[in-house]
Amino acid sequence: MNGVPFLKMNGLGNQIIVADMRGRADRVTPAAAIAINATAGTKFDQIMAIHDPKTPGTAHYIEIINSDGSLARACGNGMRCVVQFSASEGAQKSFMFETLAGILFGEEHADGLITVDMGTPKLARYDIPLAEEFADTRQIELQIGPIDAPVLHSPSVASMGNPHATFWVHDDVWNYALDRFGPMLENHPIFPERANISIAQVLAPDRIILRTGNVALA
Repeated sequence: MNGVPFLKMNGLGNQIIVADMRGRADRVTPAAAIAINATAGTKFDQIMAIHDPKTPGTAHYIEIINSDGSLARACGNGMRCVVQFSASEGAQKSFMFETLAGILFGEEHADGLITVDMGTPKLARYDIPLAEEFADTRQIELQIGPIDAPVLHSPSVASMGNPHATFWVHDDVWNYALDRFGPMLENHPIFPERANISIAQVLAPDRIILRTGNVALA
């Protein structure tokens, strides 16, 4: 990645590197990603590598690399950073990007709000994917803690281009040590492609507190 222009950004708590790979034939290798993540100043959750478009009509092809060098299919927080980066280059504010998850749409609005349409959630076992069959992916058998008194249990799972598991709770989402058990659940054998782990509390029909990692979103 010598000579590659990049920005270190924050996407709702996720550390994002937006790397401009346009006009280049090379890509960010797993070894390069691991080395970049090992340095304090460039530590990241995802690298959003912007490449020249592959499909006519799209602005860029985005390759998403995790800190362990593996590829991710999609990343909503990272895509918002890409939208802001792209919008800063000119008058265009709406974009169509290509990723491993397919075509994604993003826009920077007049008030500065950045939105990304991640598409329709996929709920089928093989789309998420899951290593086991469940009758209803809105509630699967997975728990933390003792069998007779689990701390968290029965998450909803879906794919938004990458796997997500959300545990629903009645009390404060900050009452749970997500920073401790999140990584453990992320790498649970039931998730062959790992998973994003979240905790959600429904306060009202139109208001949910969602905690992902160390971030709480209302």
